[in-house]
Amino acid sequence: MIDVRDLVVSYGTATALEHVSLTVGAGEMVALLGPNGAGKSTLADTLAGLLTPTSGTVTVGGRLALIPEGRRLFPDLSVADNLALGGWRSGLRDPSPVYDLLPRLAELSGRRAGVLSGGEQQMVAFGRALMSRPDTLVVDELSLGLAPNVTADLAGHLAELNRSQGLTVLLIEQNARLAFDLCRRAYVLESGRLVTEGECADLAGDPRVAGAYLGGAIT
Repeated sequence: MIDVRDLVVSYGTATALEHVSLTVGAGEMVALLGPNGAGKSTLADTLAGLLTPTSGTVTVGGRLALIPEGRRLFPDLSVADNLALGGWRSGLRDPSPVYDLLPRLAELSGRRAGVLSGGEQQMVAFGRALMSRPDTLVVDELSLGLAPNVTADLAGHLAELNRSQGLTVLLIEQNARLAFDLCRRAYVLESGRLVTEGECADLAGDPRVAGAYLGGAIT
């Protein structure tokens, strides 16, 4: 569903991504790890068509939706209107499937998105992406700024959508434990370059990865 080959993305004279290649197959959940400034959000925005590659290729099969870092909601619009904007291109007008998955959003439907808590705003961003009926979901920092119980709830919904609907997921995270719990494969991005990749079980035991992202190897 995602095929990135030799991707270079630059901002003026600064190179944010340098010869990055990765794949995510249909129905896979794959993680992309890396510290702040590694280029993870640049990759997410390029996959979503918000940035133009300097060189290389990006191929996406089917419809892709992005849950962006920082949520990027319309704060003065209601929850219902934010969801409706997510369904603009897909033609989905009825948010009932999203409310079934995230019933709290039904309770908040008339409230302005800007007055919600961080966890509630992340639910809106999640629901807005689902309104586009995606085949592939790119999730940029699901856990950022959220309480552990909120993160666990959203992660559970993500895993269930993958199991029940075959939703393809690229999970971009700093929280390696969360990423390794959810995904079978992972890539590690540092300073705009992929430095390693492999099965999550193998990476969790790699001293370099475990030391940088897990505080020690998982045994």
